[in-house]
Amino acid sequence: MPKIADCCYEVTGRPAIICDISPPRSGSPAALPDFFPAADFLLVGYCPGRAVRADSAMAAAQIRLQRGRETAFTLITRDQNRLALQAHLLGAQLLGLNNVVVAAGDPFPLAAGQPKAVADCRPTELIAAIAALNRGQDFRNAALSAPTDFCIGATVDLQRGLRREAELTRRKIAAGANFLITQPLYDPAIAVKFQEIYAAVAGEKLPIPVFYGLQVLELGGLAFGPTPPAAWAAVAAGRSPVEPALALGAAFRAAGLHNIYLLPGIHRGGRRNYTAAQQVVAGLRED
Repeated sequence: MPKIADCCYEVTGRPAIICDISPPRSGSPAALPDFFPAADFLLVGYCPGRAVRADSAMAAAQIRLQRGRETAFTLITRDQNRLALQAHLLGAQLLGLNNVVVAAGDPFPLAAGQPKAVADCRPTELIAAIAALNRGQDFRNAALSAPTDFCIGATVDLQRGLRREAELTRRKIAAGANFLITQPLYDPAIAVKFQEIYAAVAGEKLPIPVFYGLQVLELGGLAFGPTPPAAWAAVAAGRSPVEPALALGAAFRAAGLHNIYLLPGIHRGGRRNYTAAQQVVAGLRED
């Protein structure tokens, strides 16, 4: 299975695209959507919206088996302890998966009937643990029968402060991250500034590829993270959700940001607009 970190095209200027998708709210193979955007990789989310959905790794394996698509899966630290996380990772490897994105997961609301977070380790610690699995050692420093072969992704949120994220990114890379994905970005200048700050903090340019978040906004839909009023205004003015996304994608590429993490529009209840996302994929590749 190809690794995400080996499929980046900064030199050629061709966009490399990871598309975010949601696993089904069913255990039936027939519950998978009939259509997925033609991105280089489909990244299966982990219980988006904190709703019960098919396990991200198992769904990624089924999509690969059923549709022949290259996939990655999200693994979060909130819900499992170190033993369960590493057992989960070995199971994913048995299923033929080797692209994983590590995140913390959103906290549960403080309300009756809500699950309790486990959070036995932080994302940076899990990244280091996966790197150790790749060397053939589990969290007890016991030897595996064979090492794993994961390509490890880490998350970056540039809206939480560029220096803070640069320092955290440096630690994640030192722990073993092979690529990064960001939350949605609406100003490419922020990405360029982040790269400059990272170089100042780490004493070197970013040594791994970064996939910058490109959100396809839907009228009446939801967004991942804070969204500028101007972005919503473009959708509210009656324009297709594809047009503003392509305009922003063109700005990304003009700034030298050729790796894209595409987030299809999402509506309340979890429905995703993969048709519009495919139009964005096609438009990004027209050049």
